[in-house]
Amino acid sequence: IIAGMPILDVDQARRVIVMKRSLSPGFAGIDNDLFYMDHTLMFFGDAKESMSDLVREVRELA
Repeated sequence: IIAGMPILDVDQARRVIVMKRSLSPGFAGIDNDLFYMDHTLMFFGDAKESMSDLVREVRELA
């Protein structure tokens, strides 16, 4: 456990989408190996804004 946060086994998922502003290690200063795995897609930007934009785009397709 890092800084009291539980560890999720997302590395075992078939596909992982990470929303993050950058590749910086963040508060804990620990680089996350998940970011560099082949099954991980990185979606850079503010998570709330990015998700709102993504939802809007998907709705326009329907």
